[in-house]
Amino acid sequence: QVQLVESGGGLVQAGGSLRLSCAASGRTFSSYAMGWYRQAPGKERELVAGISSGGTTYYVESVKGRFTISRDKAKNTVALQMNSLKPEDTAVYYCVADQTYGGLIRRPDYWGQGTQVTVSS
Repeated sequence: QVQLVESGGGLVQAGGSLRLSCAASGRTFSSYAMGWYRQAPGKERELVAGISSGGTTYYVESVKGRFTISRDKAKNTVALQMNSLKPEDTAVYYCVADQTYGGLIRRPDYWGQGTQVTVSS
């Protein structure tokens, strides 16, 4: 059974940092792109960051220079380091995996349960 389990969410003041982690299990994800979506209340879900099996990264414009995605293929983990957080970063963050064989996230095959990130002003 495939599982993506997120951790590291919480409440932080604007300007602060959080690190989200995702542990994937149930299969080998070395050929998968991994990434993070988020959904804020009343807004559509958006892809925040992704990383291909080869290490190519993608960031939505609003987080460039503040967020960094990384992965450890041997441990089947992916992390999102979030710095200089803003109130508009408040959302539920979801870890995803997409079997793209080298490409970036297109249509995730697997989703985690989500972790809440709240940034106070």
